[in-house]
Amino acid sequence: MSRKTVKRVKTGSFERRFSMARAGLLAGARYATFTAGTFFSPAADRAARRKRILSKQARDLVRELGSLKGSVVKVGQMMALFGEHFLPEEVTEALHSLENQTTALDWPAIEQELRRELGELKMAELEIEREPLGAASLGQVHKAVRRSDGQELCLKIQYPGVADAIDSDMRAIVQMLRFSRMISITEEFNQWLDEVREMLAREVDYDLEAYTTRYFRTLLQEDARFVVPDVITEYSTNNVLCTTFEHGVHVNDPSVMELSQQRRDFIGRAIMELCCREVFEWNKMQTDPNFGNYLLRLGDSPEEDRIVLLDFGAIRDFEHETLGPGREMIRGAWHHDTGRLLRAVDALGFMQDVPRRLHDDFAQLCFEAIEVLQDPDRYPPPPEVVNERGEYLWGESDLPNRIMSRASRNALSVHFDVPPKEFIFLARKLLGAYTFLHVINARVRGNTILEPFIGMNEQDDRELVERLAGENRRKS
Repeated sequence: MSRKTVKRVKTGSFERRFSMARAGLLAGARYATFTAGTFFSPAADRAARRKRILSKQARDLVRELGSLKGSVVKVGQMMALFGEHFLPEEVTEALHSLENQTTALDWPAIEQELRRELGELKMAELEIEREPLGAASLGQVHKAVRRSDGQELCLKIQYPGVADAIDSDMRAIVQMLRFSRMISITEEFNQWLDEVREMLAREVDYDLEAYTTRYFRTLLQEDARFVVPDVITEYSTNNVLCTTFEHGVHVNDPSVMELSQQRRDFIGRAIMELCCREVFEWNKMQTDPNFGNYLLRLGDSPEEDRIVLLDFGAIRDFEHETLGPGREMIRGAWHHDTGRLLRAVDALGFMQDVPRRLHDDFAQLCFEAIEVLQDPDRYPPPPEVVNERGEYLWGESDLPNRIMSRASRNALSVHFDVPPKEFIFLARKLLGAYTFLHVINARVRGNTILEPFIGMNEQDDRELVERLAGENRRKS
């Protein structure tokens, strides 16, 4: 079945600003009109009706965002992922629908862009499939074959003009949200938008992505469990990234669950170890850990199975001073050391205005969150999620639900500050790895994964946390 396509991406600054401003004004006007009508409703019905109105208006607004493609869609997707702390639930829920945006650009427009970027001679060397392998908000991917040797290639093509439209898109989306009257433009929201702008700039920098892809290929070249595509320079430009095409099946493919438990455990351990290496060893993290960034190349035995890593545009470098306190939070939680954990929280500079009685609640939340990586003999998890060998039953765990339930039972949901972006990235990284192992129903003794890493840079991190926590206490 062919994918839905559009003929072009609106990239003109005026055109996009007009579309979003119009959508925001209409949404705001409708919202004001509809909510005014609730004044005559019984008090018991008022909140429910306003919730329904906000949900409908949010969906209408998101529909307009999705029609524009480009960076506004990416902003919306990021808002869905990181916006729980400053967006209404109805808005976040509507924004999640942007994650399924699969509208592609028509082949004639893509072909024209490729000819402009590669030139006629190089285009003649390639046989390119017109149907894209995938389409996203900033570009799409096509498979190609080099005619001279049959080498299978992957061409990632950036939509024309999206990189130049980022700044105007950011201004327009703020204006649209202000007109819509659905969220407050706070200082925290503006700080978050600055971070999104920086993330977008990295994602449209294909030279940087090519470098990062090569860097990870070098890091993992001795680890036979992983495959990283090779960058093909001769067909790459500022707006086209060419790599080798790597075969594999998606994580949720039925063939994965047909694998033996041993093979799924092998894959799950590899993913968690990769996560630990990023956090504890490399200070480089894939901040978009969705399943589309992985393929599984299945062999005839566990030792022959490979994990293909894709899309290095969301790789983020972290300074020691930003990731060190995050590692100390993990260590504090792993050791069930409340004081150590809270010193790391102080070093990160959030929860400073939270009543002290809530700090212990937060520590207990972190202790529970890391149960998957604990030594089950020292800190036993619930008996239903561990077997007689001490292996954690990832597929049978309801850990995310338990964490949300614990958070909602206490005042953390009211007093919890907007955490630093580094904390959000780290939490998403761990959650992404947890979800991967849950989906493949892995059974792995988690402490044997984390123990080799827990001591890396430990003394430096502890000294850093003491210094930063002291500085933050003096400021407050």
